[in-house]
Amino acid sequence: MPNRLPDDPRLRRLVGAQLSRRNILMGAGGLSLAGLLAACGTGGTGTTSDGPAGEAAAAEDLSASEKEVNWANWTLYLDYDDKSQSYPSLEAFTAATGIAANYSEDIDGNDTYFGKVQAQLAAGQDIGQDIITLTDWMAARLIRLGYTQELDHANIPNAANLLETLKDVDFDPGRKNSLTWQSGFAGIAWNKEAVPGGLKTVSDLWKPELKGRVEVLDEMRDTMGLMMLENGVRISGGWGADEFSNALDDLTKQISDGQIRQVKGNSYKEDLISGDALAVICWSGDITQLNFENGDKWEFALPDAGGTLWSDNLMVPIGAPHKANAEALMDFYYDPKNAATVAAYVNYICPVQGAREEMEKIDPELVENPLIFPSDDYLAKAHVFRSLSADEETDFTNRFQKAIGN
Repeated sequence: MPNRLPDDPRLRRLVGAQLSRRNILMGAGGLSLAGLLAACGTGGTGTTSDGPAGEAAAAEDLSASEKEVNWANWTLYLDYDDKSQSYPSLEAFTAATGIAANYSEDIDGNDTYFGKVQAQLAAGQDIGQDIITLTDWMAARLIRLGYTQELDHANIPNAANLLETLKDVDFDPGRKNSLTWQSGFAGIAWNKEAVPGGLKTVSDLWKPELKGRVEVLDEMRDTMGLMMLENGVRISGGWGADEFSNALDDLTKQISDGQIRQVKGNSYKEDLISGDALAVICWSGDITQLNFENGDKWEFALPDAGGTLWSDNLMVPIGAPHKANAEALMDFYYDPKNAATVAAYVNYICPVQGAREEMEKIDPELVENPLIFPSDDYLAKAHVFRSLSADEETDFTNRFQKAIGN
């Protein structure tokens, strides 16, 4: 990063701690960024055999009298200042709106988080969060089940800055119930000192010298997506139960043989720091952040066979009592300057038009970062995990969860 500090004092505070979090995109060969994000937005309707939603009504909105908003997100997914132990952009939001923002890194995995809050959502109860941030396929499930509130776009004028290809996705036509937070990649990473030769393929994770020091993600579409790509499967379409089973057999063997130490969500990063894990299937943004904070110890790459692409989405739960405040926060982060502030830290693909131009003012070098503004060549190695039918969703998820010990 250049030594020059931006004029905006809020960005000035950020400069000392920019970079990283969950990985950034996966698309079919030859597609542009717009095409890939469009595929991501239609690449996982998340349908399951769950029954239809109940008759739970949206909570009464207390935003006018209670100036607060509660937001649950993944780890390393918002600009953070280590010195002040605060989130500069959230402080700027509060200063601009008078709304106190309570932020928590409560989400470690889509399935685990859904398991914690499903009963309350089904009953229309407040889960203690006014905004939750979940991946496309899980967002699709919540919207279909009636677990989210419809957004009032009049309160979110900056939503007009959403990339055109993300404005109308199959799981949420017209973006009535969700807005994209970030998009990202899943790939592989390794400790550069312990694995000096580096890794190029998923199969490299199974080298004898890495036994018991490998971890993979508990996100089925990322771990299984990478393993199916390694087997030559085109995960964006044209595969079925046999291809899934073959990759699951590979995963089960590596777990039973002790090659894989653990299967985790975002918490795998703690094992990289401790040294318990030397190589992982991971999200790129996490690795960038870990390197920034711990001395550039790890390297991230999309495997030779390719990686995966996803998007995470902001939604208001059905029982949330501060919807208008949540919409004010969404509007704040869809301002290109604020979106660029976040992107400079998390290093994921930014969904906001105009953020690239604003990034020039924060750090021009980041405009060339393929994890934020990827080239077509980089995107050609990323792939979207295709939509699953209701039966497939139930079958594949249950089998994957059993394989990883849940």
